Amino acid sequence: MPDANGNVRGHLIGHTQPRRIAASSVAKRIAEELNSPLGELVGYKVRFQDTLQKNASVKLMTDGILLAETQTDPLLKAYDTLIIDEAHERSLNIDFLLGYIRQILPKRPDLKVVVTSATIDADRFAKHFEGPKGPAPVIMVSGRTYPVEMRYRPFEEKKDYDLNDAMADAVDELWSGGATGGDILIFLPGEREIREAADHLRKHLQHQPALRSAEVLPLFSRLSQAEQDRIFDGHTGRRIVLATNVAETSLTVPGIRYVIDAGTARVKRYSFRSKVEQLLVEPISQAAANQRAGRCGRVANGICIRLYDEADFASRPPFTDPEILRSSLAGVILRMKALGLGDVVNFPFLEAPSGRAIADGYQLLAELGAVDERGNLLHMGKERGGPGKGGRASGAIWATRAKKAMRTWAHAASSSTPTPVRTCLKSPGAGLWRRSW
Repeated sequence: MPDANGNVRGHLIGHTQPRRIAASSVAKRIAEELNSPLGELVGYKVRFQDTLQKNASVKLMTDGILLAETQTDPLLKAYDTLIIDEAHERSLNIDFLLGYIRQILPKRPDLKVVVTSATIDADRFAKHFEGPKGPAPVIMVSGRTYPVEMRYRPFEEKKDYDLNDAMADAVDELWSGGATGGDILIFLPGEREIREAADHLRKHLQHQPALRSAEVLPLFSRLSQAEQDRIFDGHTGRRIVLATNVAETSLTVPGIRYVIDAGTARVKRYSFRSKVEQLLVEPISQAAANQRAGRCGRVANGICIRLYDEADFASRPPFTDPEILRSSLAGVILRMKALGLGDVVNFPFLEAPSGRAIADGYQLLAELGAVDERGNLLHMGKERGGPGKGGRASGAIWATRAKKAMRTWAHAASSSTPTPVRTCLKSPGAGLWRRSW
């Protein structure tokens, strides 16, 4: 119904999650608790999948979906309330949303915004949304948790003893003495480590008659929906779930009594020197470690084994570095321009990137022909940063065009001298192609 000013107020509660599996699983859980079919009152929308019916009231979605909607609904009028969940992850999409929402709040004073996380830097977020009455209020909500016993089991990697052996010993420690009831969740940095650990644990458990029937399941984002959903299937025996940080906060694996934490995660880092973004295995922050430990205190008293010592934990940073502070700003600038978010210099980021990082981003884009000397998008930049075009896909387009250009140069060289080819290959742009893609 229109209000006194003739404006139609949104009726939806929008709830964002960093990952698709989280959006779908949370929507299913809320619908189940409301005794409502999925999609009728509560539904979810992720890429290629939309379960919401016309009169639904709660919409679960990924951060990217809400960000894309800002192009067709700049003031997000479809929503009465927005819940930005797992904000501590500080992905680019989350930081974009936090800045964008801050910009539109003066025009949408009726919009209610809730920013949630179990390990959030509350003061920083409260100041970010500071208004005439001061910082945003901080509300502490105690969850249904049980005591978690922390055990530190550091190991020294040797030729005949590695992380997989340390994990197997931790499993034996947790399931020793014929203890029953309770599954194990093991955190590892990536898919390769999970597959290797799964093979090692299956072989290890085969030598123990009491544990031979234990189920070992992987969980990472590249698995199909059906494979990911296996962790929610009922079971009567013992189970070990091997997961990346997707299980850290995005979803709750049922039945977990024990956690084994390798203490590492795969993190994207950008090098100013080489102009390359790499996925590096790094120690996680204290906040991430505490999130992982909390996974085993949901149904009963839990035990968390950390495969590193307490001094190592104490020396780690309190919170995870925001993605914008460890990424190439070339892609960030393109996405912001394509989404109409304005200039990176003036955007109200929770933590603004450095001037050096901004200059580096514009320089790289200029050398790749994506922006002109004033920083305006050229045709190539619009294709690279357009909506729905992820970094890998659009990077592949650029790389393909670069190869075509190389073939053109090579063809020209075949009918003349080799000098132009050598000149082209040594040009700044050609070098950047090799380094960046």
